[in-house]
Order: sequence, then C-alpha cells, then structure tokens
Amino acid sequence: MNTANVKKYALRARKVFIETVSKQAAKYGITQKNIEPTEKKGDLVLIGDRPFPATVIKPRERLLKRIEQEGFEQVMEHVAYSWFNRLCAIRYMERKGFLDHGRRVLSASDGSAGVPQILEECLDVDLPGLDQTKVRELKLDGTKDEELYRELLLAQCHALHQAMPFLFEAVADESELLLPENLTKTDSLIRDLVDSVPGEDWDHIEIVGWLYQFYISEKKDQVMKAKKAVKSEDIPAATQ
Repeated sequence: MNTANVKKYALRARKVFIETVSKQAAKYGITQKNIEPTEKKGDLVLIGDRPFPATVIKPRERLLKRIEQEGFEQVMEHVAYSWFNRLCAIRYMERKGFLDHGRRVLSASDGSAGVPQILEECLDVDLPGLDQTKVRELKLDGTKDEELYRELLLAQCHALHQAMPFLFEAVADESELLLPENLTKTDSLIRDLVDSVPGEDWDHIEIVGWLYQFYISEKKDQVMKAKKAVKSEDIPAATQ
C-alpha cells in the first residue's frame, strides 16, 4: 500500500469536507457569525428569502442546538469527519464485496470514478427503509439523479448502522442536513475519494487506520503545539 497517496488525499480531504459541510450550513442560514431568521409558510419555510421544504425546520433546530452547546467549528469538524468516515468505510466494503445488494455505492461497476453502480441499477436495489416507489419516480423522471443518489446513499448508511451500530455511526438528522450536494458531479467529494486513492490500496484493512491518522494529523499538531491544557474535544487528536 502506498501511504503517500493516502496521506496526500486525507490531508486535503479534511479541509475540503469541513469547507463543504460549512457551505451546506450556510445554505440553511447558519454561519459562524450569523443565524438567519426563518418564517414558516404552509409546506415551506423561508430562511432569509430562500424557500425550503418545511421538513428542514426540525433538523435545522437540532443543528442550532448542537452548535450552541459545542460551538460552530467543533460541530462542522465532527460532521465533516463523520461523512469522511462513512464514505471511506463504504468504499472499503464495496471493494471487498461486503455490501448485501452487491452493487458499488461510490463507484461504477468496474471500480472507476464513473456513475455509481447503485444509481445505474437502483430499480433492483433492496435496502431497508428505501422507498421503492420514490426511487422509480425519480429514475423515470430522468433529471433527478442527484436527488435519487442522495436517497440511495442515505439508505445505505442507515442500513449499515442497523447491521453494525458498534462500527457505523448513525446518521443524525442534522448530519443528514449537512450531507454535501452535487455528489454525482465529476468534482464531487466522492469522485475525489475514488480517484485519489488507488483501488489496490483498499485491499488492505490497514488503510482505514492510515486514513484516520493522516486526516487528524494536522489537528494533532495544532493541539500539541498549543502548550496548554487539552480541551476534551481535542483529546482524540492529541492521543491518536
């Protein structure tokens, strides 16, 4: 396994994932400096002057409560790592053939960074909680692949948590809200993951540990250089 590839990717990924989930938070009117007001109108909610489905109200409130308790930067960092961790775990499992439905979730059927196999074959995919009627409607529409893929990815995450709750963290509502957009695009987080770490490197279980070590390494350096008591939220980085 070439750890140089893993290190280069993981160091970059931490910054990109944090920036991306922070951008998602800003979409819902939440930044480190400002919280935009909301106004419910029927099945919609206005955040600033932008309309969203009213279903975002509760997860947004939970996100705000969490930020109030932990701080904006800490929440963004935790959610970013949670998504990084989930995607890396799925990539490892799809390479090893550990997913029950047999399809690749992040890559094409040949393992390349093309259209995910699960999206291409979505009508034949069976996952707990996946609304097959909605899947068919989105697939037949022909213009909603992004929404469809989001449904499939979230269903896969929920299924893995049910099967391995000790290993695969549950996707909380606020984490789901911050799942980045444009995941099927050529410049997405997922394409970057598949492109940047060669397929053969995923044949080694050690890659999971290396990804975490390199992902958190800059944070560890910052904590160790601070020359003051380590805050509780920084303990994992300081003691990795």
